[in-house]
Amino acid sequence: MRSIQMVDLKQQYLHIKSEVDAAIHEVLDSCAFINGKPVQDFAQELAQYLGTKHVVPCANGTDALQISLMALGLQPGDEVITPSFTYVATTEVIALLRLKPVFVEVDPRTFCIDPDAMAKAITPKTKAIVPVHLYGQASAMETIMEIARKHRLPVVEDNAQAIGCDYIFKDGSTKKTGTIGTIGCTSFFPSKNLGAYGDAGAIFTDDDALAEQLKMIANHGQRARYYHDLVGCNSRLDTIQAAVLRIKLRRLDEYAAARQKAADYYNKAFAGHSKITTHVTATYCNHVFHQYTLVLNDVDRNGLNEYLAKKQVPSMIYYPVPAHRQKMFSTFGGMAYQLALTDWLSERVISLPMHTELDEEQLKYITSQVLEFVNH
Repeated sequence: MRSIQMVDLKQQYLHIKSEVDAAIHEVLDSCAFINGKPVQDFAQELAQYLGTKHVVPCANGTDALQISLMALGLQPGDEVITPSFTYVATTEVIALLRLKPVFVEVDPRTFCIDPDAMAKAITPKTKAIVPVHLYGQASAMETIMEIARKHRLPVVEDNAQAIGCDYIFKDGSTKKTGTIGTIGCTSFFPSKNLGAYGDAGAIFTDDDALAEQLKMIANHGQRARYYHDLVGCNSRLDTIQAAVLRIKLRRLDEYAAARQKAADYYNKAFAGHSKITTHVTATYCNHVFHQYTLVLNDVDRNGLNEYLAKKQVPSMIYYPVPAHRQKMFSTFGGMAYQLALTDWLSERVISLPMHTELDEEQLKYITSQVLEFVNH
């Protein structure tokens, strides 16, 4: 049996090595390391894949979120609603821009923002909503957008973990996550479903004026070189990363299918177990499984984590400390939030290996070791 990795980037690379190596050497030969042709090609190809008008490449997913909020023209003190049960980047950029993060609960079945909790949190100071498509599953975007339109609020989708996920509307139509709200953001961190070989990110929108604003902010606030119309930043997608991403984009649906197959194995192995709640897929999406996360009931989560490590099975806890419990948000009243479900999940979730290269032998070993500990 091959060594089990949380994310096996080496095996994935070996399958596309000749294409990737050739693409990288082509960039080296061109010496167009910044804003080379592969960057524009990738932006066009990703826009076509997603079914969106504009893709603005940038340096990383955190920048994508920051640039998006800057483009909305929010002012210091404006409130932005977002879940606390997420990676800190989502909430960090809100605070960085001197906006006020307003933390709300998640749906216990999907781990994504609870639309009812979101609606209750809206005040006259609310100026934006940032739902997170966590672990590869979509938030309930149809309901979220209905609420947002009612209150005339822009929606910035954090799509860092769910690129390629299809959202299914009540009328049967579909759209890719990240293209439903006002703006969508993603990260191409190497471990993501569509991962670069370094930091990279992108922003999506169908709004022409907003796209122009996003491009300017990502490029020092300039429309024409040396003419800076507004305060921006320097956030670019390297040409080499774009060249790699073009190759992997062509296989994104294939990669999602491999992840879904592994998730199906996990689901069957743990089905009906009284101490394990498996990852539920919402009826409105096709879940692309960036992570496969269990919720443990009456199980020593840290003990399982340590036991699996001894058995050469990696596992991770995403996330042990929710945003409202982080010291960095104490000045925003984080500790005052009563988010019982978020706290409960943070104490019980554990993620198992999930990537495109898992085989049945590995999956059988992983599940047997989990059950060995839980049943002991």
